[in-house]
Amino acid sequence: MARSCVALLAGVWVFASASAAECPVARPVSVGVVPQQAPSDLARAWLPILSAISKRSGCTFRFATAPTIPEFEKRTAAGEYDIAYMNPYHYTVFSQSPGYRAFAKEKGRALKGLLVAAKGGPVKRMADLDGLKVAFPSPAAFAATIIPLAEMKKAGVSVEPVYVASHDSVYLNVSRGFYPAGGGIVRTLNAIAPAVRDRLQVIWESQAYAPHAFAALPGLDARVRTVFFDGMQALESDASGQAMLHVLRFKGIEAAADADWDPIRALDLHVIAQPPGQ
Repeated sequence: MARSCVALLAGVWVFASASAAECPVARPVSVGVVPQQAPSDLARAWLPILSAISKRSGCTFRFATAPTIPEFEKRTAAGEYDIAYMNPYHYTVFSQSPGYRAFAKEKGRALKGLLVAAKGGPVKRMADLDGLKVAFPSPAAFAATIIPLAEMKKAGVSVEPVYVASHDSVYLNVSRGFYPAGGGIVRTLNAIAPAVRDRLQVIWESQAYAPHAFAALPGLDARVRTVFFDGMQALESDASGQAMLHVLRFKGIEAAADADWDPIRALDLHVIAQPPGQ
């Protein structure tokens, strides 16, 4: 029987598995996940998935994240993750340096930014936010920050952005009345606790863009990307794997290419967002 060991140290979880399959590399493979939610929530979602992929492939896939999105940006810029799950704007930046290359994306997902406000409160539309403080996850959160701020600028709505570190923090702050509104995305809003979500209403939604990228660091053995991709796809084939994917609100993953994010590059976003890590 395959044996697995889970170690938790400084925000990193490692799965070491004994398996009949032979991994193309002997060392652990780090999988960095952008912390849109609390790291503990991400761990609960990703640990079973990486454990299943490790057992299937014979590789040791290590879950990693960061306490905040800006810290994740710094670590990604430094090439700390072999495979990174990052937002579209991050990908357009980190595909340049240190040269991450996308190989997969969530199946059937188009990323849309949202603005949420307290249900039953005075804020009903984007224009109501003029002159107010608005909560956002981080400066470089693509759909939750960059796109809403750009659209408000176009509409002549001036707000003071306040960065609260994660999507979950945005929803909590708005639901508790600390800020009149905040930015998020459909998937993380759906994933938040119903007690929080039920106190919020969507007041604006963006057009659709390519979703987050699964991207590999240059030099990572192509066979590792393949076994990771195959392992993720294999989860779709049985009830237990589907249950794991459901926690992420994933239907599955599908192949992706660098050009899938060209429409986002065309937005020339560096003029409306701080560079990652700044």
